[in-house]
Amino acid sequence: MIYDYDIVVVGAGPIGGYLSKKLSESKHKVLLIEEHQEIGRPFQCAGLVNPGAMEKVGLHDTALTRIWGARMHSPSGVKIEIGEPDITRTWSVCRKIFDEKLVIQSIESGTDLWLSSKPLSAEILDEHVNLKVQFKNEERMIRTKLLCGADGAHSWVRRNFKMGRPKEMMIGLQIEVTGYKSEEGKLDLFTGKNISPGFFSWAIPSGETTRIGIWSKPNLLGDYSCEHYLNQLMNNSPWKDKFSDCIEVGRFCGPVPSGILKKPTKERVVLFGDAAGICKPTTGGGIGPGFKQVDILLPLINEAISENDLSEKRMNGLSNAMNGMRKSQRRKKALRDAFLTEVSDQELDEIFSIWARPEVIDLINELGDIENPIPLGIKMLKEVPEFRRFAGKATMAILWS
Repeated sequence: MIYDYDIVVVGAGPIGGYLSKKLSESKHKVLLIEEHQEIGRPFQCAGLVNPGAMEKVGLHDTALTRIWGARMHSPSGVKIEIGEPDITRTWSVCRKIFDEKLVIQSIESGTDLWLSSKPLSAEILDEHVNLKVQFKNEERMIRTKLLCGADGAHSWVRRNFKMGRPKEMMIGLQIEVTGYKSEEGKLDLFTGKNISPGFFSWAIPSGETTRIGIWSKPNLLGDYSCEHYLNQLMNNSPWKDKFSDCIEVGRFCGPVPSGILKKPTKERVVLFGDAAGICKPTTGGGIGPGFKQVDILLPLINEAISENDLSEKRMNGLSNAMNGMRKSQRRKKALRDAFLTEVSDQELDEIFSIWARPEVIDLINELGDIENPIPLGIKMLKEVPEFRRFAGKATMAILWS
């Protein structure tokens, strides 16, 4: 038996769920396949959903904590507190429930879902893609006009069609604990080469527990593991007292791909989310950018399918439509490198001492947006004289594209 679909989406994470929902709402016949037997497992994310992304799906009831503020700590202990209680900066969600409800929205829109399913082979033909899938204990053949890979950092679709790799591949480790000493509605960010080389560690409130983690590049970790640096944060850092009563109740790790592929499309194939390297280089978050990618490409996909033209040339048009995202991602990465990844701990302390001034805190609260840090960077260069000695790095970061 051959199963016929307009579109097959591989991967029922938040991006695959959102993508299949939007495609089904556009009246396409959509199949969503997921290799695991349940949605939302394994969990490999800090579980933050920005307000814009949350509004797109209306899943506020999956939130464990509303995050309105942050405490950022320099390597020597300089502390900056930002945020205003009446402005929601992000939501800390239960990722299992968030993913499940998003997939339920997709199913209610008309999507078919196959769990415990994984692709075995795929062949691009003139009029369709032949996809062989292992569905539980049997093999099934699917014929589809378009194959979408939303199957994560180690995407089978990307590897099968030899579509390259994201430009950066960070690695992260996160544990969930009880007993962390925090303030309601605020997350903590910690910096320093001894706890998260070139990046930062975090403590994110998530209801009755807290998610504590670190991320970095493999080449910056040296001879040590992420676990070593997490232990350093909790047991041998200026903030160790915050962790003294912590009891670990869960542990997760995984890669964080960033840097949009040069060509995330080919004839009858397109990659989404982590599979395409769609991730914020400043925080590692992928849900907001992944939703944005879907919204950008959806009208083009609808048009291509209605005209039955999913040729290489037509798919190149989808890739080109992502050039704005590519430029934005490159600028944010350069800004991150200039003020975090490529600076010493001493320089970070100097930067934090400027950020800690009341007038600069006011600027951060007014313009600070982790989704788009460029306006804040430009404003600081104009209005904070001390920042101008960092102007070389900062200007290159803001203007480079």
